[in-house]
Amino acid sequence: MRVFASWLAVAACVAACSPAQAPAPTEATSPPAARAGLDPLRIERVRSDLPTGYEFTPLPARAEPIALWGLGPQWTADPASCGGLGDPAGDGPVHGWSASGPGNIVYAVVAATGVGLDQASLDACGSWNLSAGHTAGVVTVVDPPVVDGAQTLGLSTDATTTVEGGTETHSQAETFVAYLGDHVAYVTVVTDPGSSAPSLGPGFASDLLVKTVAALRG
Repeated sequence: MRVFASWLAVAACVAACSPAQAPAPTEATSPPAARAGLDPLRIERVRSDLPTGYEFTPLPARAEPIALWGLGPQWTADPASCGGLGDPAGDGPVHGWSASGPGNIVYAVVAATGVGLDQASLDACGSWNLSAGHTAGVVTVVDPPVVDGAQTLGLSTDATTTVEGGTETHSQAETFVAYLGDHVAYVTVVTDPGSSAPSLGPGFASDLLVKTVAALRG
C-alpha cells in the first residue's frame, strides 16, 4: 500500500498542473443528438452505486482521463493522433466527483463539448503509448458498453511511474466514455494491482457509465 500511496501522491501533483497541449484533433464523425433534458448536475445521483466505505472528494483541476491515469500536463502520445481519445472533453466545463476506497479511485465526469468520437483515430489506435516525465503507460482500446443513442469508447491503461531511488509504482485503469451530442460522460476506475483489498470487479466501470448516462438523462 506504500507503493500505491506514492503513486497517488504523484498523480495528485500532476493533476493540479496546467492543461496539456493535446494533439490537433483529426476530423471527427458527427455526434448523435443529445437527449432532451440532460442535466450535468444529476451525475451526483450515481454516488449511491459505489460500495460503502468510499470517501468522496471534488474532481481534480485536471479531470481528463489522461490526467486521471497519472500522466502530467506535458504528456505525449505515440502515435500522436491517439492522444485525443484520452482527452474527449477538451476544454469544456466539467461536473462530477471522485471517490477513493481500498485499492481503487473512481471518477465520474460529464463535460460540455460538441465533439463526437473520432472514428479514424479509433480505427488506428488499438494500442498506443503515453508518457509524461517519470510516468509511461500503454493504452488499449477495449469493448465499451452499449448506450442507446450514443457513441461509446472503452480504454484500458497500464501505467508505471519511476520515483526517487528507482522505485517503480504501477497502476491500472479502465475508462469508458459516452458521447452524448453536446456533452460527453466518462467513468474512470484506477486500481492498485498490488493491493490486497477486494477489487471493484470486472465490469464495474462499464456498468457505472451506463448508470451515469441514465442519471444524466433523468
